Amino acid sequence: MTEHQPVEPPASAHVDDPTHDLIVIGAGPAGQKAAIQGAKSGLRVVVVERERQIGGACVYRGTIPSKTLREAALALSQLRVRAPLVARQASMEDVTVPTLLNRLEAVYEAHGRFLSDQLERNRVQVQRGRARFVGPGRVDVGTLSGGTIELRAPHVIIATGSRPRTPPEVPIDHEHVLDSDSLLSIAYLPASLVVLGAGVIASEYASVFQQLGVEVTIVDRGPRPVSFMDPELSDGFVAAFEAAGGRYLSHQHIESIEFDGVATVHTRLRSGEVIESEKVVCALGRVANVERLGLETLGITLTRRGHIPVDEHYRTTAPGTYAVGDVIGFPALASTSMEQGRRAALHALGHAAPTDFNVVPIGIYTIPEMSSVGLSEAQARADGRPIRVGRAGYEEVSRAHIQGDTHGLLKLIADAETDVLLGVHIIGAGAAELVHLGQVALMAGWCLDQLIETTFNFPTLAECYRVAAFDGLNRPIVLPAEAAAK
Repeated sequence: MTEHQPVEPPASAHVDDPTHDLIVIGAGPAGQKAAIQGAKSGLRVVVVERERQIGGACVYRGTIPSKTLREAALALSQLRVRAPLVARQASMEDVTVPTLLNRLEAVYEAHGRFLSDQLERNRVQVQRGRARFVGPGRVDVGTLSGGTIELRAPHVIIATGSRPRTPPEVPIDHEHVLDSDSLLSIAYLPASLVVLGAGVIASEYASVFQQLGVEVTIVDRGPRPVSFMDPELSDGFVAAFEAAGGRYLSHQHIESIEFDGVATVHTRLRSGEVIESEKVVCALGRVANVERLGLETLGITLTRRGHIPVDEHYRTTAPGTYAVGDVIGFPALASTSMEQGRRAALHALGHAAPTDFNVVPIGIYTIPEMSSVGLSEAQARADGRPIRVGRAGYEEVSRAHIQGDTHGLLKLIADAETDVLLGVHIIGAGAAELVHLGQVALMAGWCLDQLIETTFNFPTLAECYRVAAFDGLNRPIVLPAEAAAK
């Protein structure tokens, strides 16, 4: 294990006769990693989980099925490129969603078995039921049999996840108007689909279903999808989505949504346009699972968006109580949630852990993929420094041509004075894997020259790093935002 420096002992809840050293509420990505970290450090840990599966409802209802469907969509799209004769003979009209998800049960079983075995190996107790705070460091668990078990510990980590948000103006019936959880319960691929929202989940589903031959329209209130990503990536996603037949509508607001009782859902926009589709999916964000937790007994007040406020160590305002994952809001990704859980457990143990996420990558599994790590161009310029920006299009490396997919971009941001790498942004095939090379380079403090001097396998997409580094050194320096505005 990595050695961690001790910090000032964190405040803990005073409890008499504790049953455990650490209580973790929720066994999703954040809770599971918090429990493992605590157990590996010698704590007596109990995880409270209300769902049947270990791993998190969000993972089982969203992440795993959506990525499994995505792999099927990618396989079909690659078939069209690499074996067009076979693809022409294959019809999508009779393809069912269960057929596309035929590997799902095997994936579920493997995922659940691994996580359960890991908790068991580390002697983490799992208590099924619904948790509720009855005081600092005191949690009552309503069991499946109807009884109640009291747990007491000086430290508690809340990792209860989230669920789809259901705005009152969207009449979700889970048959014609669905949310992001119920979308994959449909039997057949619809001929047309309207996706409300353009965040991570919305963009992923929109691109996957479009790739499967569904006529997809994204209705977005904002100016561009996944707006926290570098604009070149967001714009690249829209270009690819529309080139493949999708439609993206920005700055739109919903007036009404009505099912005609036969086969069509009518989505009326404030602009006056009415979009007709077979199905509508609402992906307008998620809501933290905090109801019935008894947070009021701890004096915890939620934010305006319904999240639990925390400090840089994931401490809430209640002594000994931490919160991690979706319940604290952005970025609400499985990877960052896992790390938040681990860091919260470390802090509870009195160990120092990093408090920033500058070198933690973000991966968005749209088609094409998007991924980034470090500073964006706008953030680097806002810091008041001149920068270098280098780009490499996928069409510049042979591997992309071999794969039959040259639509992609790797963008590097570097300090103009030192050439030290500041950020990496990628859109294209394998982006979520390719970004890790940039992540390591950032952590090591590499300069653009070091990427140029690195020998990459040929042919690979990783060669884009060298191409982009050359490009960055050969282009004019980009001035800070304030200087450029003068």
